[in-house]
Amino acid sequence: MPFIYRGKLYRALNPIYAREPLSGRGAELYGGRFNPKGIAALYCSVSIVTALREANQVGNLQPTTLVSYHAEIENVFDSRDEETLHVEGIDAATLASGSWRDEMKAGGEARTQTFARRLISKGCNGLLVRSFAAGTTKNDLNIVLWNWGEKAPSRLVLIDDEQRLSR
Repeated sequence: MPFIYRGKLYRALNPIYAREPLSGRGAELYGGRFNPKGIAALYCSVSIVTALREANQVGNLQPTTLVSYHAEIENVFDSRDEETLHVEGIDAATLASGSWRDEMKAGGEARTQTFARRLISKGCNGLLVRSFAAGTTKNDLNIVLWNWGEKAPSRLVLIDDEQRLSR
C-alpha cells in the first residue's frame, strides 16, 4: 500500500560522484536491484549507518561522501507487507535474492527490476525496502526513488546550506 514518506534520507557516495548527489545516472546506465537499465534511480537510506553499509558492501571502508536530504515523497510502496507483495506477484525472498545481477545478464531484466517497472507504471515514486547489505537487520531500511525533484509529489532537497559540494 503506497504511503507518504516525510523525513531525512541519506546516501553515501563515491567522492567521484559527490558533486552530483541528485543524479541517478549511474543506476540508469548500469541498472540496479530495483531499477532496470534506462531508468534513473536514487538509492537512499533512512539511517546514516545503513547508507554507509550500502555504499561499502565489498571489502574495507573506502573514501565516502555522506549526503542528506529533506524528503517528502508521495506514493512510496512499502515492501515490508507480505500480502501486498503477493498481490504484486513477488515475495520477500525474491527481493532479497542476490541473483538479480545474474538474472539481468541472462534475460536482460531481473525479477526485482520487472517488479520496479510495474510499480513505476502504477505511479509509485519510490520503494521502501529493507537493506540487504552485510550486517543489516529488518530494521535497516532503504528508499529507492524513481521520481524526485524540488516539488511535490516527490520532493527531495539536498541539505547543503554551506554549499560545500559546490566548492
